[in-house]
Amino acid sequence: MTTRALPWTPPPAVDVQALPAGKWWDAVRAAPTVGERALKLLGDENGAVIQDKYGTLYWLVAVGSATSWHLRQVRVLTELADECSYLGVPPNSWTTPPGTHWRVPLSVDHYLTDAWKLWGALAEADRVELGPVPQGRQTCYRCELPTEEPVIVDVQHGGSGPGRTVYACPTHALAHRRDPVAEAAAMRRARERGHTR
Repeated sequence: MTTRALPWTPPPAVDVQALPAGKWWDAVRAAPTVGERALKLLGDENGAVIQDKYGTLYWLVAVGSATSWHLRQVRVLTELADECSYLGVPPNSWTTPPGTHWRVPLSVDHYLTDAWKLWGALAEADRVELGPVPQGRQTCYRCELPTEEPVIVDVQHGGSGPGRTVYACPTHALAHRRDPVAEAAAMRRARERGHTR
């Protein structure tokens, strides 16, 4: 019986090491809410996954397999012509929190994640967690800065004219809370005017 060897393993270390992306693998970084859903969607199809102390997830994928991705709260760490990205890689034995650890431990069966399957899971997680993707840049209602990754957090209907759509950047979208008193008042007004069933 022969044993398969991994093409790459982290160098022996006693702490997290910053290793360059684009040499052995690229890494796909996803914010906790999107990443957790994608992790569940992939199930046994996950390759090795690192989770940092903030809950951000990093999948290892083949070099160059994810460079053209554009998903909200997802970034690809790779080597570019004029810069290099680094990923904090924990020792193989670090498989439990707290701190940076292997959420899906590196093994012969869990090394690189299939980039196409990962993109599908992250796209579905993006849609479920953040809603439909608006076209173009929008301004966040909270920080009032333009964002390339707008999230629709509210649609306000006008009584006699057009309403408006409220956008947020991904960070502030997670903190957005709808006003139940205002929503109840709007529903009452609509009922009084006969606009609901």
